[in-house]
Amino acid sequence: MNRPPLIGITGRRFELSLIAGSDPRYGKACMDSFMSAFANRIAQAGGLPVHLPYDAAPDDACEWLSGVVITGGQDVHPARWGGDTAVVRDIDPRTDTNAHDPERDDYEFALTHAVVDRGIPVLGVCRGLQVLNTALGGTLIADLPAGPIPHLSPQSAPTDGDAVHVVRFEPGSTAARVFGPSMMTNSWHHQAVDRCGTGLIVTGRTSDGVVEAVEAPGAPILGVQWHPEWMDSDDPAMSWIVDESRSRQEAWQ
Repeated sequence: MNRPPLIGITGRRFELSLIAGSDPRYGKACMDSFMSAFANRIAQAGGLPVHLPYDAAPDDACEWLSGVVITGGQDVHPARWGGDTAVVRDIDPRTDTNAHDPERDDYEFALTHAVVDRGIPVLGVCRGLQVLNTALGGTLIADLPAGPIPHLSPQSAPTDGDAVHVVRFEPGSTAARVFGPSMMTNSWHHQAVDRCGTGLIVTGRTSDGVVEAVEAPGAPILGVQWHPEWMDSDDPAMSWIVDESRSRQEAWQ
């Protein structure tokens, strides 16, 4: 049976009260939120997107999934990677979408370990790259210094980014095979990979040395610091996760 590969997409959770004009009777009721661009692009590439709330137990979900995308969002809690916890504000992540969210960290770390252990293809996007790295024991640069390359671009999505934000990829890497020797990308991040987690290597950087892509040699693991779902042009990262997921699904059959 030629079925499209089932690809899980992570999201976030917040109170309905954050939505402008919401009914005050919602009180502290929450909703799960997922960037629709991921589902759109995965479907266009031939995959079947499915959203993963925190309640979708990773081990059980992995019995069904052919691939996973760990998406962007707020910073990983610094306690997860040995960072400075003094910067953490005592704010409920359900009422402030920029606040650290330990529950999301718990879920995505567990999901990362589950997919890596099973050899399920995984694509980490922005925060998702940082989740991959820190879940595997790596560290982050807590706040990138200002420089000639704009990593926190003022542009609005969708965009292919600033002309000076060019990522160059290591020859022979998965990233180079997927994206070519270099590619201009968008950029919305203030943190970046410092020391790689176990099994990961850096395969893409901008000219200022900031890490923009990591992967695991010999495994279907790729992390990108930009947002392929918000590139104005088609980004091959989305086709990569669908193709890798399809290959794994065919191997099951």
